[in-house]
Amino acid sequence: MNRLIATVFYVGLLRPAPGTWGSLAAIPLAYLLHQLGGFVALAAGTLIVAVAGWWATNEVTRDSADKDPSEIVIDEVLGMFLALWPVSYGAMMAGADFFALWPGVLTAFLAFRLFDIWKPGPVGLADRRGDALGVMLDDAIAGGLAMMVVAVLAVVAHLPGRL
Repeated sequence: MNRLIATVFYVGLLRPAPGTWGSLAAIPLAYLLHQLGGFVALAAGTLIVAVAGWWATNEVTRDSADKDPSEIVIDEVLGMFLALWPVSYGAMMAGADFFALWPGVLTAFLAFRLFDIWKPGPVGLADRRGDALGVMLDDAIAGGLAMMVVAVLAVVAHLPGRL
């Protein structure tokens, strides 16, 4: 069960770029949660993914020298869920479909992947922890940074008189 959770139903075994596959898999999961209960369901799902992901990652890597194997992608789901919060919240507040805000979904994906790969500042610091919490935390921080990018670009896109 831990491996199933850590690999997000074996999505993490897809090659190449399992982190990108995990990030992509998070989008329909976030959409499903949004459909079930709006932003509140996505926020609750994010918390569940954070706790279950940390637990499963800790168990899967317990006796391994590699504390962040590429097939573990539950951390990408956590980061993407966070990056998609402004999309879910905006769709809920506007009474719109989640994918009606597709530019936000695309921005969340691209910004999250950028921060996850680049690992600026606190993302890299968390990644260097070398434990299950670090595996989850670096993607949570990258997701938080992507969330800010999505929110700022949404505000800019809706400014009156924009270019």
